[in-house]
Amino acid sequence: MSWFGILAISSIAYFTKLTGILIPQRILEKPYFANLAVLLPTALLAALTAVQVFAKQNDVVVDARFAGVLAGVIAYKLKAPFIVIVITAAVVAAILRAII
Repeated sequence: MSWFGILAISSIAYFTKLTGILIPQRILEKPYFANLAVLLPTALLAALTAVQVFAKQNDVVVDARFAGVLAGVIAYKLKAPFIVIVITAAVVAAILRAII
């Protein structure tokens, strides 16, 4: 990555944080923004997960990562403990990667 890209991304991060500090408290206390603050991290995490599972360079792929996430979702629906969900997803992905 070039220095220009590093400086641009650093500037965007800095000004985003500065904007959060400069927003008046009366605006942040409105119910809309309170709900947004609760829901936004979940949406961002879901988007990050989707990108990490389905993206490979510039292509959309369905491979062992998707199967691992699907196994984790099934374990979650069966009300398994968190550690069991993580281990299930990892084992399924590892087995499929070993086979393929």
